[in-house]
Amino acid sequence: MTRPVDSGVILLARLALAVLFLWGGIMKLIGYAGFVGYLQSKGVPFVQVAAPIATAVEVVGGVFLVIGFRIRALGLFMAAYTVATAILGHDFWNITDAAMQRDTVIHFWKNIGIAGGFLLLFVTGAGRISVDGARAPRGGLSSSL
Repeated sequence: MTRPVDSGVILLARLALAVLFLWGGIMKLIGYAGFVGYLQSKGVPFVQVAAPIATAVEVVGGVFLVIGFRIRALGLFMAAYTVATAILGHDFWNITDAAMQRDTVIHFWKNIGIAGGFLLLFVTGAGRISVDGARAPRGGLSSSL
């Protein structure tokens, strides 16, 4: 069982993560050709399949974060997605320019940190201020287990 303050903090965490992914997904939609070109430059396989999936994951995942829907499953999925994007998109080990490599290292570890936030959502759930919270049983001993 979470305290009301816990649910508020979890909501803020969900919204902070949602902004990042909604923004990224919308920017991918607006500059779709550029996003496809970026994936091709990184050697991502099956770009014509990967690009729409990545865009949908970010937009739909962002919406689910805002409303608090299926947050435990989403947290685990988005953690894996964020680690995969770190490895595929921020491959600092392949960069020789020192300044660019430093920037890419930061982005890589930022993604790993974001994945950590998603893993925390996997553990905590959405909190009461969410669709998941509204659907959870209230009262009794069973709600605290």
